Amino acid sequence: MDVMEAITKRRSIRQYNADRPIDDETVNMILEAAIAAPSAGNGQSWHFEVVRDASIKHKLATEAGHQHFLEQAPVTIVVCTDLERAEKGYGLRGRNTYSLQETAAAIQNMLLVVTSLGLGACWVGAFDEGCAAEILDLPKNFRPIAMIPIGEPAEPANRVPVRKKISDVVTFK
Repeated sequence: MDVMEAITKRRSIRQYNADRPIDDETVNMILEAAIAAPSAGNGQSWHFEVVRDASIKHKLATEAGHQHFLEQAPVTIVVCTDLERAEKGYGLRGRNTYSLQETAAAIQNMLLVVTSLGLGACWVGAFDEGCAAEILDLPKNFRPIAMIPIGEPAEPANRVPVRKKISDVVTFK
């Protein structure tokens, strides 16, 4: 699948075949795509928590407003940023801005590879960061940014979201 096809086919998947595991090779391919993302000064402030444990996924889903598809997916990757690493090269701008940009780029790479593999995922940002950090026993300098449940879609995502026209969101000067 070429990049444009993956971009246009990508959908937020919230129903998974829970009995279809995702093997380590596939997870590693997804993580390799994530760490190939651009980062400010090649600082690579990201950190990834790969969660397969059912009880941990249940706790994360509960703290994410009872989004139980997080626990239905065979694997959930929690994308974090290491705030100390982000701050090293660029001070507060690295901590407050670049760390978010870097993790967002890594997440998009993950979503595109997941799509290209015929799998499904969802970018989940609605959760209590403090609770997630506690559940995962993260170091104080790690901030959880998003949770990405990954699995085989239980049904095809046929609904195409309406997107704005270029003329509605772009100014040429």
